Amino acid sequence: MSMKAIRIHTFGSPEVMQLEELPIPTPGPGEALVRVLAASVNFLDIQHRRGELVQQAFYKKEGAVDSSFPATIGSQCVGVVEALGPGDSHAKVGDRVICGGGSGTYATHVLAPAKRLIPIPDEINLEQAAAGLVQGFMAYALTHAAYPVKAGDWCLIHAAAGGIGLLLCQMVKIRGGKVIAVVSSPEKVQAVREAGADEVIISTQADFATEARRITNNCGVHVVYDGVGKDTFEGSLDSLAPRGYLEIFGQASGFIPPFDLMTLQDKGSLYINRFSALYYTDLWPTYMEHFLAWMNEGKLSIKVDRTYSLADAAKAHQAFESRQVSGRILLIP
Repeated sequence: MSMKAIRIHTFGSPEVMQLEELPIPTPGPGEALVRVLAASVNFLDIQHRRGELVQQAFYKKEGAVDSSFPATIGSQCVGVVEALGPGDSHAKVGDRVICGGGSGTYATHVLAPAKRLIPIPDEINLEQAAAGLVQGFMAYALTHAAYPVKAGDWCLIHAAAGGIGLLLCQMVKIRGGKVIAVVSSPEKVQAVREAGADEVIISTQADFATEARRITNNCGVHVVYDGVGKDTFEGSLDSLAPRGYLEIFGQASGFIPPFDLMTLQDKGSLYINRFSALYYTDLWPTYMEHFLAWMNEGKLSIKVDRTYSLADAAKAHQAFESRQVSGRILLIP
């Protein structure tokens, strides 16, 4: 029996990804073999392909990147458990699950630690699970715990038309906050408006920090949710009100270089958090209750921008990197 997988033999542009045929692996102790039904395209996958994660100890420790070659790309998928290795496991053959926080999900099959598999409730279809369940949890933890949004808070969201950006917009509104959505092009304005944005800044047409100050009568925003990183870091600080919070959850433009902590005092006794969902997993049961309720009530929606076949993974990465996307991209094996 064989499987197909997208592998790289060197770091580089999307063209380094190749569709290859491999033997289907046998799960060892504590492992599960998952048949992939949909893999989400995440910025972490782009960074893996480019070679930007190999020096980051955190990602190596968490098993999110394979620094050896050949390596299979992909960090998150949904699928069905086909086989289990020896040892106790909460998973059963036939379970619908999310496989996240590992590697190798751009494939028809993937091996994963059974303890890391997340069951998918019957009320959620696989497309919703693949496109939004994990990203929804990140948005939930960011808006409900990392910085719990209060009614009336001004919240600036970078890359607001992306998969997690649209979820952040919706969850800020659920909590009664006010959204300033930053997008890269006029074509993305409608998507963030539909997600509840009160104000929209097109970053290619105006300085977002100046606009954020104007919108808030020069008071600044209470929190910035920033998955962009290096390119937006200084502007994000300049957008904040005194004692404001900068919640950094990604680095699409590159890693933020070291800076002088006294800057936080000079700009108003600011707070910075480098968010990781791994430290908020105790919130998952409560999140699932809210997620299901919000979906049923129409308060939360998940947008899939487009899907690609596994063989077209390079095209999916090209679309992602060219910032053509509003919502999520899925690969269907």
